[in-house]
Amino acid sequence: MTVQAHLESLQKKHVALEEELHALRTAPSISDTEIAECKRRKLRIKDEIMRLKSSVH
Repeated sequence: MTVQAHLESLQKKHVALEEELHALRTAPSISDTEIAECKRRKLRIKDEIMRLKSSVH
C-alpha cells in the first residue's frame, strides 16, 4: 500500500469514527467510558494522519 493510499484509508476511518462518536453522544444508554474510547481511537488515527503527512512533505 502506498503512503497516499494508506493516508486515504486513515482519513476514511477518521470520518467513520466521527460519525460513530456523534451516534454515541446521542444514544441515551452509552457510558462516558465508551465515548472516551472512541475519542482516543479517533485521536490516534488523527495523529497517524499528521505523522504521514509530515513524512511525505
